[in-house]
Amino acid sequence: MSLPPGFGPPPGFDAASAAGPSAGDPSMMMMAAPSSPPEIVSLSPADIEKKARKWRQSQVKRFDEKRRQGGGGGVDGGKADLPPEHIRKIMKDHGDMSSRKFRTDKRVHLGALKYVPHAVMKLLENIPCPWEQVREVPVLYHISGAITFVNQVPRVVEPIYHAQWASMWLAMRREKRDRRHFKRMRFPPFDDEEPVTDYADNILDVDPLESIQLELDPEEDGAIEEWFYDPKPLIDTDHVNGTSYKTFRLDLDQMANLYRIGRQLLSDYSDKNAFYLFDRKAFFTAKVG
Repeated sequence: MSLPPGFGPPPGFDAASAAGPSAGDPSMMMMAAPSSPPEIVSLSPADIEKKARKWRQSQVKRFDEKRRQGGGGGVDGGKADLPPEHIRKIMKDHGDMSSRKFRTDKRVHLGALKYVPHAVMKLLENIPCPWEQVREVPVLYHISGAITFVNQVPRVVEPIYHAQWASMWLAMRREKRDRRHFKRMRFPPFDDEEPVTDYADNILDVDPLESIQLELDPEEDGAIEEWFYDPKPLIDTDHVNGTSYKTFRLDLDQMANLYRIGRQLLSDYSDKNAFYLFDRKAFFTAKVG
């Protein structure tokens, strides 16, 4: 290969070494030779036990109690539950966001707005039922008070839950007639310039109203009287698998009592042809979407 006019190799340039090793070079042939397979070393039982002991010691140090709790910079074991006064103080301190000390938190509050529908959904999901006087739930909140979620999924046994609401249908008819728990509200409930009602100052010390419960007969409703209005009925019994309520098994007397109370909300249609060509599951799916 000839170089253009005016160009030449630098001083000390060796064309043979720059071209690389030739095909007949013995060093190239040695590099191209396939390597022999590694020898398989057989360990004695004593060596295997020694290696196993060393591995167990390393794992004990890795998953030590201090490391799991975060003291050693290892795996975080979670955060401890805080008392309710902690979040109450955060909400009270953040009542007036116009202060200059909260100017760095405004971006956090704006970013939390997109999660407000989910927070409202979780709040509505865990509202106390009429037969409950008070319901305490765990909450998950941001340290700046920007957003708070109710950290609980309500789980029920379907026939018990249906009978409870059916009993409320009967009891509320009497409540509306007697007007013991029903009070008329003034709308709008808050004025534009009215400050936010503080829970600790205005609501915490007020005794809640009585829960609305239907009086059960000890003879007719003896099978369900003890646990019918419990927040978590049949827990620690053989009738349910646990707090998840994935499976339940009720006695014949219990099912008969629940059916008799829940009969008010059951449909009167016994003919399956009444909903001919109407797919209820597809209808519910369409409404959910």
